[in-house]
Amino acid sequence: MKRFFKPIEKECSAKKPALSPSKKDGETTETSSEENSKKDPLKFVTWNANSLLLRVKNNWPEFSNFITTFDPDVIALQEVRMPAAGSKDAPKNHQELKDDTKASREEKLILMRALSSPPFKNYQIWWSLADSKYAGTALLVKKCFQPKKVSFSLEKTDGRVILAEFETFYLLNTYAPNNGWKEEENSFQRRRKWDKRIQEFVLQCSGKPLIWCGDLNVSHEEIDVSHPEFFAAAKLNGYVPPNKEDWGQPGFTIAERKRFGAILKEGRLIDAYRFLHKEKDMDCGFSWSGNPIGKYRGKRMRIDYFIVSEELKDRIIACEMQGHGIELEGFYGSDHCPVSLELSEASSDSEKREKKNLDE
Repeated sequence: MKRFFKPIEKECSAKKPALSPSKKDGETTETSSEENSKKDPLKFVTWNANSLLLRVKNNWPEFSNFITTFDPDVIALQEVRMPAAGSKDAPKNHQELKDDTKASREEKLILMRALSSPPFKNYQIWWSLADSKYAGTALLVKKCFQPKKVSFSLEKTDGRVILAEFETFYLLNTYAPNNGWKEEENSFQRRRKWDKRIQEFVLQCSGKPLIWCGDLNVSHEEIDVSHPEFFAAAKLNGYVPPNKEDWGQPGFTIAERKRFGAILKEGRLIDAYRFLHKEKDMDCGFSWSGNPIGKYRGKRMRIDYFIVSEELKDRIIACEMQGHGIELEGFYGSDHCPVSLELSEASSDSEKREKKNLDE
């Protein structure tokens, strides 16, 4: 794991962390034991917001109501599309929001006002941001469930990774790069490198179980898309890649699905949703939906996940897509709907096994 997440250790402080911890790239945020007044989180939500600022401006009351009702302990966000702090041509602080121009200060103010209001004021927030309004992830954790450490780097990741270490598990929030349509550096090659890094990371992630969530940008099986034939035959401007395993919709190519399957198998990981839901659900079984107007109307994919270590599978109570239907109900303005996960508390036997793993 050290190869991917390279924190600079800091002394713990009894002072409460700021809303957005001021850290340099690769550094770890640590919280004192006094702040961890409860056991580890049990309820989680992941959501690709498709621009958090737009959601705040247009869809915040509805999303806030959902968060109030479901009351998650952790909210993992992807594609926040807020630029990192730092002036033009200067080094960026990827854990802070940009505020060195009038426009960026106004946007930051709008966003932080929303995140400082109920129910979000009860959460601590960490950012992992790109240089521009592109990609970006955020992690919100209830203040009574503060992680021991938070790290951000997976080599050069464009604000795509946040890793939080809790007492009994790791939580990995990722926004996987889209595969694209061509054999180019920013398409197939970039995604292959990403999958290789993730595979190496999960194989090195030992000592504690892993909960991996986010927009993973892949539909593992045919059951995970609404129209397999449509997605398998999809092309961009008639282009057909030379390798047949790269044909089709990004996220549904044979090559991507094989690599994802290898990550799950070799990492001894479980797809929490599919573990509970064995059959195809044409109404509530997908997390991404195409544009309601045009040829992608009604075409949907499940590309947002909660992936958990095998030792956690007996604790999975529920894992649900929170949106449904081709009219994107429950998507809150995004093209992705939130996905939720609920775990039961660890039994005494599980706690003993987990403690034994930590001591070894």
